[in-house]
Amino acid sequence: MATVPVTDATFDEEVKNSDIPVVVDFWAEWCGPCKQIGPALEELATEYEGKIKIAKVDVDQNPNTAAMMGVRGIPALFIFKDGQVISNRAGAAPKASLASWINESI
Repeated sequence: MATVPVTDATFDEEVKNSDIPVVVDFWAEWCGPCKQIGPALEELATEYEGKIKIAKVDVDQNPNTAAMMGVRGIPALFIFKDGQVISNRAGAAPKASLASWINESI
């Protein structure tokens, strides 16, 4: 499964109401570090298929969700479980570091 694009309109349905934990990546097309972690998140989405969902929110097209979550800089990553944020981090990181963070959180 690839990453799931999420909008202001679909955030509650895709993230808060998900049956499995969701990693949410707040990103933008112009953001270099966001592009840096993009391929790692795509790989992790496939590797964790059925265990977690990885959602991507474009902050330029969906400013309400980014504002609601208090996103000040991107990339900003949040892990939701049972509709609640259980962990978050900011900035780019290697795939192994992202996988470790996910494993520790879920």
